[in-house]
Amino acid sequence: MKKIITFGEIMMRLNPTGYLRFVQANSFEASYAGGEANVAVSLANYGMNAAFVSKVPAHEIGQNAVNALRKYGVDTSFMVRGGERLGIYFVEKGASQRASKVIYDRAGSAIAKAEKNDFDWDGIFEGADWFHFTGITPALSDNLAAICKDACIKAKEKGLKISCDLNYRNKLWTREAANKVMTELCKYVDVCIANEEDAKDVFGIEAENTDLMAGKVNDAGYISVAQKLTEMFGFEKVAITLRSSISASDNEWGAMLYSDGKAYFSPKYLVHIVDRVGGGDSFGGGLIYSLLSGYDEQKAINFAAAASCLKHSIEQDFNLVCVKEVESLAGGNASGRVQR
Repeated sequence: MKKIITFGEIMMRLNPTGYLRFVQANSFEASYAGGEANVAVSLANYGMNAAFVSKVPAHEIGQNAVNALRKYGVDTSFMVRGGERLGIYFVEKGASQRASKVIYDRAGSAIAKAEKNDFDWDGIFEGADWFHFTGITPALSDNLAAICKDACIKAKEKGLKISCDLNYRNKLWTREAANKVMTELCKYVDVCIANEEDAKDVFGIEAENTDLMAGKVNDAGYISVAQKLTEMFGFEKVAITLRSSISASDNEWGAMLYSDGKAYFSPKYLVHIVDRVGGGDSFGGGLIYSLLSGYDEQKAINFAAAASCLKHSIEQDFNLVCVKEVESLAGGNASGRVQR
């Protein structure tokens, strides 16, 4: 069984019920999630040995976060206990022409204040095949940026493949800071994952004839983006999700995988969104699974895009689907008919 290590922050997610706005809410639903934690849950649901590395407080709320991952079979044995608080984020789900909104309350969280000696990467990576992190983690503190670099160096020493989802968040750091840190970290990355905006925000590489504010994505323009990223860092593969936004409720969803000078595009799905938060992480989980399973490039990108398509139909961040469900959709069964 393949072993994947993911590293990042897990937070408490609080959202009003249904499509209520923040100002309407008298109560909030609580769940737990975070970019790399979401990926670990996807991989565990696909039957892989997925471990999540982080730091959470030793109190009951920190334990709840650990339990949320254990519930789905994620290995939490490398999660360090300490610090004063677990990060929180609030989600207001959009609908029709009203966009979704996220508010962070994560400053001073346990993981943001982590120290280098909290993590024994030599032991953590023992017997592992893959290491995954996102651009969110080094954005949380200078210490975490340095810890990510230590992890990447050790992963390379041990022969692991490394994937990184650029995941630029302008509420966490500036483009200039992201460019400086991610330029250094991407030297170690084998598989780069991004959405339509990340390459522009972090590295200034923009797809031609694309207007994201108008919801128009030019797929062909992203071949050039992937080529430039590959030339810059020597990535083995670049995967980019392609979202054409009709409204907050309806998107056209697909993806591209660039490998060995060739681009592979997934089918396009017209998605009616139940909850889009975690959509990119579900794509990353699907891609890692398919590449570790030996899928060819076309099958790999088809699986990853289908996995993420299904996530948009599921409440909260975790993508609670199995391989059979993803393969069914990737194989063309998109009718949504009742299964009896």
